[in-house]
Amino acid sequence: MSRWLCARAIFPVSAFLKHVTWHKLQDVDAHRQIIFDAIVQYRRMKNIGVVAVFDRLKFDRYAHFARIGEGSLGGKGRGLAFLDRVIKRHPELNQFEQAQVQIPKTVVLCTDFFDEFMEKNNLWTIALSDASDEEILQHFMKAQLPDSLIADFFTFFDAVKSPIAVRSSSLLEDSHYQPFAGIYSTYMIPYLEDKYEMLRMLACAIKGVYASVYYKDSKAYMLATQNVIDQEKMAVILQEVVGKQYGDLYYPNFSGVLRSLNYYPIGDETAEEGIASLAVGLGKYIVDGGQTLRVSPYHPKQVLQTSEMETALSETQTRFYALDMAHVGDDFKVDDGFNIKKVRVKQAAEDGALTYLASTYDPTDNVIRDGIYEGGRKVISFCGVLQHDVFPLPELLQMSQKLGAEEMRRPVEIEFACNLNDDRTGEFYLLQIRPIVDAKQVLDEDLQQIPDSDCLLRSNNSLGHGISEDVVDVVYVKTDDDFTAVNNPAIACEIEEINRKFLQEDKNYVLIGPGRWGSSDYWLGIPVKWPHISAARVIVEVGLKNYRVDPSQGTHFFQNLTSFGVGYFTINTYTGDGVFQKEVLDQMPAVEETQYVRHVRFEKPLKIMMDGKKQSGVVLL
Repeated sequence: MSRWLCARAIFPVSAFLKHVTWHKLQDVDAHRQIIFDAIVQYRRMKNIGVVAVFDRLKFDRYAHFARIGEGSLGGKGRGLAFLDRVIKRHPELNQFEQAQVQIPKTVVLCTDFFDEFMEKNNLWTIALSDASDEEILQHFMKAQLPDSLIADFFTFFDAVKSPIAVRSSSLLEDSHYQPFAGIYSTYMIPYLEDKYEMLRMLACAIKGVYASVYYKDSKAYMLATQNVIDQEKMAVILQEVVGKQYGDLYYPNFSGVLRSLNYYPIGDETAEEGIASLAVGLGKYIVDGGQTLRVSPYHPKQVLQTSEMETALSETQTRFYALDMAHVGDDFKVDDGFNIKKVRVKQAAEDGALTYLASTYDPTDNVIRDGIYEGGRKVISFCGVLQHDVFPLPELLQMSQKLGAEEMRRPVEIEFACNLNDDRTGEFYLLQIRPIVDAKQVLDEDLQQIPDSDCLLRSNNSLGHGISEDVVDVVYVKTDDDFTAVNNPAIACEIEEINRKFLQEDKNYVLIGPGRWGSSDYWLGIPVKWPHISAARVIVEVGLKNYRVDPSQGTHFFQNLTSFGVGYFTINTYTGDGVFQKEVLDQMPAVEETQYVRHVRFEKPLKIMMDGKKQSGVVLL
């Protein structure tokens, strides 16, 4: 066998088999198995990092990544090919015995099919018209895809044997300077024994993705980023959905988004160590802004959300998304989540999908215990993978973000999903990578160079990142010499009233006050809840001469600060830390003044600048 392979120039397998002799192992079946395994390994190794041309005769369950057509792969397609290449070039990603790192089986339908589809079905007029999204979708659904694809799709079904995600991959998507993340549709279709029914659903999903290029939101986004819509072309990615089947539901144990920059570092975290958001079930839950678990891969044992009982019960995930395998039909809607079910976490516990991912709240002893026990509410804490080293998730996240950012030479955002088995093994799938660019977050100037005299506020201990130039209002607590914390509950009520007016007018303001905002102990600060200050763009805690409190770094509202991108400044002018020109505010006429609070308005907008990497922030006059 070794000689036969050598004659056909398959040297690696030949060299490996050369040392396996009959004398060592006198068992025909064992020899067959060794030869078979060697060939499979060789094919897997050859396939990784390569975008092959799809060939019906060769694409089987060992194939990996192929393209149909001659056009471009589009942005996400390129990102996936890039990830596959990174995995091939860095074998250290697969150094853990119990964890396999890979990308899901993928076939990309290149952009030339999109052009052919639009031309042959005469769709340009309706696509570029002002028709409603529903109307555009109806026209696209009636159109015909090329028949040449049918046999290819059947081959793909046989190779994956799992539900299929149909994702957009347009030319402009995930480009380096203006990522079009989340603008176009992604549909998922269940795996069915009836291949013709599955083919029909796949065709509908592809047409739905094509149609989403011309929806209102996409056109508006094109206009905003100064791109020409008829230059946009769409490739489509067909990919196995990561997950397992539980009854009529299909979902992975968990999925997540990893960013290599963290603009809200707390404790001893640094901005460069990155941040991950984890959630049970499909990743759409994270993208839709669900309640996720935020953790720095370098500090897996410090999770703010599970540090206190109250927070753990109120700020962890209670629902998750799963693909509804029973939903079969041709009712494809503009909303690509029409067959995605929102399920209670309790269901995942019953499915046995939360092993190592949940803790149990024991109401009798009023404690939360790591692990799953009878009775009591399940709290999604990821304790097994973060604190108890059941699975090397922190290490995999550290390596993925480091290698991703190094290879792309810029900060990146990576999407992933993971199947975790009861025997502590798991498959870690990288789904997508894109550069982090956010136009409002590009800070070119050094804030340290700005003179103090120009600053209304300066903090050397701030959270948040970005520039904002549309706020004219400042609301601040009057802190004269006779300030006492006794009045803090009353102050909270006055601020709530003012905040309500801002919400009605859909405007924002800068909020300044002494001590910790949101503290439950009103001696330490003003006991507001998030809805009472939700219109604030920047929240500032200032120390007074007779009232100094350790900075809280906004821990009470941390989840809201991060999801709404609100800045949080800590200033203590009595110890020379930061600047607060209160006299400027005191000299201005008040728009509204209550017993404890003043609201003033500037003629021109204040410029708020926050540098998340250096944790410094200023509000310029």
